[in-house]
Amino acid sequence: MLHEILWQHNAGLAEACWHHPFVRGLADGTLEPEAFRRYVAQDAFFLNAFARAYALAAARSQDMETLTSLCELLNGVLRELRLHAGYAKELKIELARVQPYWAVEAYTDFLLATAWHREPGETIAAMTPCMRLYGYLGTELAKTVVAGNPYQQWITTYSGSDFQALVTRLESLLDSMAEDTSAVRDAYAYALRCELNFFSAMLEQTA
Repeated sequence: MLHEILWQHNAGLAEACWHHPFVRGLADGTLEPEAFRRYVAQDAFFLNAFARAYALAAARSQDMETLTSLCELLNGVLRELRLHAGYAKELKIELARVQPYWAVEAYTDFLLATAWHREPGETIAAMTPCMRLYGYLGTELAKTVVAGNPYQQWITTYSGSDFQALVTRLESLLDSMAEDTSAVRDAYAYALRCELNFFSAMLEQTA
């Protein structure tokens, strides 16, 4: 299946994310609260663009089954945004005033440009790595999380059956809509590099 070929082809990037200090901090609960606060703000900005990319892909869908799947995936993002809204209230973040870091803006610009101008299969290839990576991280982190980890809710969300079902749904769309072309491979790989840069930006920024 194409989704597994692309994931395995980019295993090095996925492992770099797994070993990233940001993710290691989530794993053992030592991530600085301010780094997580920055993450919540920036990820909410990202998810707004991610939702719009789904909407653009849905608008270009050619059959009802694809349209239905994309709308369900869009609803999944909206549920994530509600989770972030809860975090934002707790952490006193004004989401409407968030300014994106360069790494986040580069990622969202790429997603939206792909959704507007490229073939639908390339759009799905650009969106799948985020979902697959978070499903992978959530599942692996859940295996070793200890009681009292302040990031338990994050881990529970992305290891949960609801999110895993969305990952499977999106990868099924990738298999049905995309061909194994250089453009599809490039979109997938670039998105995973953006994920790695995203994590780095949360530790590099100080405000």
